[in-house]
Amino acid sequence: MHEAILYEKLDNLAVKCLVCHHFCQINSNHRGICGVRENRQGTLYALNYGLTISAAIDPIEKKPLYHFLPGTRIYSFATSGCNLRCSWCQNWDISQNTKNNQTIEGRFITPEEHVDIAIANRCPSIAYTYSEPTIFLEYALDTMKLAHAKGIKNVWVTNGYMTKETLDVIIPYLDAVNVDYKGPNDGVYEQYCGGHADPILNNLVLLQRANIHIEITTLVIPSINDSYVQLEKIAESIVHHLGKNVPWHISRFFPAWKLNKIPITPLRTLETAKIIGEKAGIRYIHMGNVF
Repeated sequence: MHEAILYEKLDNLAVKCLVCHHFCQINSNHRGICGVRENRQGTLYALNYGLTISAAIDPIEKKPLYHFLPGTRIYSFATSGCNLRCSWCQNWDISQNTKNNQTIEGRFITPEEHVDIAIANRCPSIAYTYSEPTIFLEYALDTMKLAHAKGIKNVWVTNGYMTKETLDVIIPYLDAVNVDYKGPNDGVYEQYCGGHADPILNNLVLLQRANIHIEITTLVIPSINDSYVQLEKIAESIVHHLGKNVPWHISRFFPAWKLNKIPITPLRTLETAKIIGEKAGIRYIHMGNVF
C-alpha cells in the first residue's frame, strides 16, 4: 500500500482522485472506479503498489510498436485493475478483478527488481501494459525513474484516459506509447467502456507536443465500431489531431469476456479499414491479429 500522489482532500474525509478522467470523489473507506485506490480516513492509497500480476518478455511488435526499437525485446509488467470496463477486454481476468472491493492479487516485486530483470535479459525498454498503467501510476513512475537513469526506454500501452496531471509526471521519463483508440465520439465509449473519447484525443495531442513516440491501435469489432462511417471518422480524427505520420494498427477482434458471442472480425473489414486509412492519408497502417 502506497499513498497516492495525485489527489485532493475534500470535506468530511472525502478525496478527489486526479489520476484519470473519472475524477472519482471517494468517501472514507471506499474505493474509486478502478478498484485499486482506496480512501482511508481522508488519505488516498494505491493498494496495488508493488503487486505484479503479470510479467513477461515480449517482442516489442507485440505491444504493438512497429516503429520504435523494432526487432528488440521488451520487458513487460502489470498490476491488477483498470479504470475502464471494455466489454471485449482480452485481459479481463486481471483488469477487472479488483472491482467490488476484492483483494488485490499479485507478487511483490520492487521497481529496482523490475529494472534489474530488464537489464539481465538485455531488454532496452520496459512496457507498462497488460492492464492499464494509469491505475498503477506510483509503481510505474518509480520504475520509470530508475529505468530512465539506466538508459532504458519506458513504454506505456494505455487506454489514454489519464489526466493532464498524470501526463505531467510521467512525460519526463516516457519514450513511447501505444494508445488504444476504440472509436469516434458516437457512444461506443459510453456504452461499452464506461468512458468518453474526447479526453483520449486531447491526451494524444499533448503526448505529440511532448515529442513522445505514438502509435495507435483500434480493435475493430463487428456491429460496434466496424461501419464504414465509424472507421472513416476514426481515421480522419487521427489525421486531424496528429497528422499523417502516426502509425495506425487496425486489429482483428476475437470473442472475449462479455462479447463472446460476437463473431471474429472478417479480414475484408480490416482491408476496408486499411483502404479508408490510406484515403485519409495515414502513411503507416498495420493489420493486427491476422495470422
